Amino acid sequence: MAVCEATMLSGHKVSQNETLLDGDDRKVELGKKVTLLRGISIIIGTIIGAGIFISPKGILKHSGSVGMSLIVWIACGVLSLFGALSYAELGTCIKKSGGHYTYILEAFGPQVAFIRLWAELIAIRPAATAVISLAFGQYILEPLFMPCGIPPMAVKLATTIGITSIMYLNSMSVTWTARIQIFLTFSKLLAISIIIVPGMYQLFKGETRNFENAFELNNAKLSEMPLAFYSGMYAYSGWFYLNFLTEEVDNPERTMPLAIYISMAIVTFCYVLTNVAYYTVMSADEILASDAVAVTFAEKMMGNFSIVVPVFVALSCYGSMNGGVFAISRMFFVASREGQLPEILSMIHVRRHTPLAAVLILYPITILQVFVGDIYSLLNFMSFLRWLFIGLVVLGLIYLRYTKPDLPRPFKVPLFIPVVFSLTCFFMVFLSLYSDPVNTGIGFAISLTGIPAYYIFIYFKHKPKWLQRALGKLLLVQWTMTFSST
Repeated sequence: MAVCEATMLSGHKVSQNETLLDGDDRKVELGKKVTLLRGISIIIGTIIGAGIFISPKGILKHSGSVGMSLIVWIACGVLSLFGALSYAELGTCIKKSGGHYTYILEAFGPQVAFIRLWAELIAIRPAATAVISLAFGQYILEPLFMPCGIPPMAVKLATTIGITSIMYLNSMSVTWTARIQIFLTFSKLLAISIIIVPGMYQLFKGETRNFENAFELNNAKLSEMPLAFYSGMYAYSGWFYLNFLTEEVDNPERTMPLAIYISMAIVTFCYVLTNVAYYTVMSADEILASDAVAVTFAEKMMGNFSIVVPVFVALSCYGSMNGGVFAISRMFFVASREGQLPEILSMIHVRRHTPLAAVLILYPITILQVFVGDIYSLLNFMSFLRWLFIGLVVLGLIYLRYTKPDLPRPFKVPLFIPVVFSLTCFFMVFLSLYSDPVNTGIGFAISLTGIPAYYIFIYFKHKPKWLQRALGKLLLVQWTMTFSST
């Protein structure tokens, strides 16, 4: 089957049983296949990654006590809900896919939007996908190699297989991508339940010694408390991914706010109870000394059954990979539609109704990062950009309230919610500048390369046509070689 049967987005949808003939001007569009359950699974599935199972100790370390760490977990959940509700308002009044990119484009124009897109494309997204994929490769192989170490090349090969399967799945079917995301989300919730239930059982039996003097502040330092919030906000990040799929959400005015409310309530509940379970079974010193808290917990409570924990962690990582690729590909799709990326990226497969080229654009860069990139360093100096641009998006919401007061807003949040959240984001940006000025400066430099790129490739309309065609042909060759067997 030829894989280059694709067409540009338009208002007419061709059914899956129809074929486009030469001269037929009917077009294909992405279907509204994201229901409430699928929306919830996308949000929960991308928020809950490996962190809650492996290293929740960062918040404990910086908060200084068990009680304060639980307060930080709850506070970060509430602040993340504020951000998610702000995005829900944007998603219901600006009914375009693309998430951060689209909202910055609407509020602040194409130059700022392109800088966000540029940083996402060349550094942030490939590195973020590579990191969570390497965690998948590590933990999917761990039961096979226990108690020995896993060869690094084996991890990278398993990672490559995982990334390839995610890209293939997202290219073949929106429906099956969403179904598998639902399955993976339930797997994550099952894994968390395996921790919460025995932990709560021990707590109700009277195992409360680790909660004595829970708010003792001898080890607390006020200067480190912001770092605890930084870690907590990072653990909750992912609530914004449904906004990348707005055009595919069924009845977005109802589905998006409801999905956000339900998802954030579930995630906050699970995170807090999981930490309570950890503290019930393990002391603060044991948690701080553990490299993988969930594994240590399982070894204490479940004996040999603890071998299933790495499998659940791998499934959790796989779900985050799937949700991330599913959502981010829509940003590239929309950016191409706006004329800021090669035209081929806004094409949809005629029969599969997937933005195949927009999915595949990240594949070679991500694989390259897995094998040769200094990924963790890259993430260190790029992570602050996420909060800078998210803060800018929510600031844009406030700006649009005044510049476009007549814009229909089916869902509207009280003004204090975006104000509090945007201030939180900019505070975390300032914290990054203060704590690590060198890497933060490098991150700024990388993002600012988007300015000359904008003027070279976008602003001078007549200059980049050859480049648009060349990049389009390159992507088409990659697309054809990857999927010619389908």
